[in-house]
Amino acid sequence: MALVFLRWVSRLLMVLIVIQGVCVMFYYTRDTHSSRDGTTESLQLLRCNKLRSKFSVIKAAKSIKLESFTQDLSDFMSCPYESNTSQRELYRAKLQVCCNATGTLFLTKRNTAINQTVPYEKSTTKTYTMTEAIHSMLPEDLPWSARGLGRCAVVGSGGILKNSSCGREIDSADFVIRFNLASINDSDVGLKTDLVTINPSQIRYKNLERNPDPLVERVSVYGNAFLVMPAFAYTFCTRQSIKTLRVLHPIRPQQPLVFFSPIYLRTLDRFWKGRGLKSIRLSTGFMLISTALELCENVHVYGFWPFGTDLQNNSVPYHYYDELKPHRYMHKMPDEFVRLLQLHSQGALTLHLQPCKDL
Repeated sequence: MALVFLRWVSRLLMVLIVIQGVCVMFYYTRDTHSSRDGTTESLQLLRCNKLRSKFSVIKAAKSIKLESFTQDLSDFMSCPYESNTSQRELYRAKLQVCCNATGTLFLTKRNTAINQTVPYEKSTTKTYTMTEAIHSMLPEDLPWSARGLGRCAVVGSGGILKNSSCGREIDSADFVIRFNLASINDSDVGLKTDLVTINPSQIRYKNLERNPDPLVERVSVYGNAFLVMPAFAYTFCTRQSIKTLRVLHPIRPQQPLVFFSPIYLRTLDRFWKGRGLKSIRLSTGFMLISTALELCENVHVYGFWPFGTDLQNNSVPYHYYDELKPHRYMHKMPDEFVRLLQLHSQGALTLHLQPCKDL
């Protein structure tokens, strides 16, 4: 009887030992996973903070080694975005004091008088005298002078937008800016347009005054968006810009054609030259991103990418809609991109460099 009892006690102890071992294993495994997850998250946070600090510092674009740069940038763009209200307001205040897009971005009846001498942006000797006829076609005032803008999408023409599926996201913005009559589509770049620029060199229509239909057809795809031309950037821009205004004003009164103020562009140029951008002339894209920083609550930038390969080292065209090459002498796109990356790292704007997710 005693022997049976001892065997029973022995078996019971064995069962208890097994149960205890299972419990210890479960406890150890659970805590180990938790510890590993915590360590992974901490390392990821540390990596993101390190990259954020790295890209917050201006680095000369010519010193960039593209392969390692895009690898780090790909990792950084996977990090959670950190918006910084203080940085946004700081840039807004600086741009308002320096340049005042709210009141001077375009020439209007309010800020320009008949017979006023209008300077050229890139000339210290040439001027234009504002005629009564041209003055009568200027807008009364800037459309946003009495209100701010909410979420703005500034859509560049970079080939990185090709097959990006960013159309719906871009169209969800309150205000959409585009450039150089770039083609629009609902899949990659969206359709909504509130402001689109025209380069005078794009006005190559024969007998424009007698046959304006091709130009009218081209601009009408943007609905009632403001059309913007740099009529007083260089003297050679003036004739084509004024001709375009004369043609479109009576036909498309609901779609105003306006001229950049050369004074605004001059002050903006000085603002960024004082911060290290030394190009002959800022790109129109960078100009209007600066404008958006002043006027918009949140700025989202798409299609600004100056390199021939994307973050996954796939070849991309310079433009998403054609095969043209960049102008190597006029603008310094890589230098401007480095500055945009700094603004993104500081939380002042959001730079989009990857395909968009569904809303």
